[in-house]
Amino acid sequence: MRVFLDKLYRLSGGLAAFFLAAIGLSVVAQVVGRQLGYTVDATGFAGFCLAASTFLGLGYSMRHGTHVRVTLIIDALPPKLKRVLEAWVCLCSFVILFWLTLKAVIFTWQGYVFNEVSPGLIAIPLWIPQLGMVTGLLIITVAVLDDLIGVLMKSEVSYRSAHTS
Repeated sequence: MRVFLDKLYRLSGGLAAFFLAAIGLSVVAQVVGRQLGYTVDATGFAGFCLAASTFLGLGYSMRHGTHVRVTLIIDALPPKLKRVLEAWVCLCSFVILFWLTLKAVIFTWQGYVFNEVSPGLIAIPLWIPQLGMVTGLLIITVAVLDDLIGVLMKSEVSYRSAHTS
């Protein structure tokens, strides 16, 4: 299971990087199009890629300890109390992320059912770019649950062990 989850987090990080590169390509396409006298409307596409990149990068960055964390208080606590506090934070984060993921799935499904499309020149069904958000939320929810289980089983959490290695 550990190997599968690590591959999942790496895949989501790779997809986030892919969508960042796609933003760059859309900007290049707009610049080249202007130079050749064509209008290339890639603004909506770039926005969709930005959302996908942001959400897909969440799980990867959490597992590698690159989320902003303020550890001034938690580092001063005794180990047992530190573990309790980390378990509490992971549990609260999991509950909030689970709820948010559920709402995002419902929102995306409704967009599919009602055939909502983007308002730009190119009408893209909105559920397609929203899948990046839903997938990213699902992966970070799994990552937080992964760390919660790790805390409860008394192993080092990913965001802490990433800073020590």
